[in-house]
Amino acid sequence: MGPRSLRRTAALGALVLGAALTLGACGGETGGGKDTAKSGNTGAASGVKLVTPGKIKTCTSLPYPPFQFDQGGKVVGFDVDLIDLAAKKLGVTQEIVDVKFDVIKSGAALNSGTCDVAAAGMTITEERKANLDFTDPYFDEVLGLLVKKGSGVKTLDEAKAKNLKIGVQTGTTSLDLAKKKGFEPVEFDDAGKQILAYQSGQVDVVLQDLPVVNDWLKKPDIAAKFELQETIVSGNQYGFAVKKGGNPELLKTINDSLKAAIADGSWAKMHKQWIGSDPQSTPAPK
Repeated sequence: MGPRSLRRTAALGALVLGAALTLGACGGETGGGKDTAKSGNTGAASGVKLVTPGKIKTCTSLPYPPFQFDQGGKVVGFDVDLIDLAAKKLGVTQEIVDVKFDVIKSGAALNSGTCDVAAAGMTITEERKANLDFTDPYFDEVLGLLVKKGSGVKTLDEAKAKNLKIGVQTGTTSLDLAKKKGFEPVEFDDAGKQILAYQSGQVDVVLQDLPVVNDWLKKPDIAAKFELQETIVSGNQYGFAVKKGGNPELLKTINDSLKAAIADGSWAKMHKQWIGSDPQSTPAPK
């Protein structure tokens, strides 16, 4: 790390060079050098505040396939591609920051300046709205119950009647539903730990968002031992989030990019690519 003055000089030089290149190009990207200089964020549209100039930092909780997961050393997924649309609109790049989900849903990650946006397959709930400003919904939530093959368990109620031990991810709507059904769930910090615990026999069944369960079942060693039984349409929806009351311009930018993606078919193509099927519904605010 160099002295603070050197960093300022380097940043100023980058801004000047960026402005010169923009003026020299025909039909450049939106935003431009003048707006960037006013906002203090390289490449960002005027008025959009970013933690780090030239980047939109995205907090997520890895792994959570197919929404965000590591593939060959790079984090990819449905959420990643959708936030990339907003990044492109701002003329910046996306940087993934891996944190625990509880730190995301509480608003702590955004309030501390760890990131600009939270994108973690996160369900919009009234409780979370108290801590976060959510975008328009981009995905309708369905939960899936994964059971051992041959167990005869087909529903959550049957699992409860047999007094089975259920594994869920901490801080999720799966946890809320399991508690509502009368379980005392075993909690795991992330989806990766959850499925590993299931494979090692720490729990009898697991409840998780359906796209995650389906992604697990793509692996032969998991599909050989476990099967999807009950699917639960919760009526909830996923949303991205920004700091509560702290970034309305970024919120609008993400909403605009989502609306455009749904309108031009990009969202449906991403759904097919990452979720593995054509969408049965198009998310819309309720």
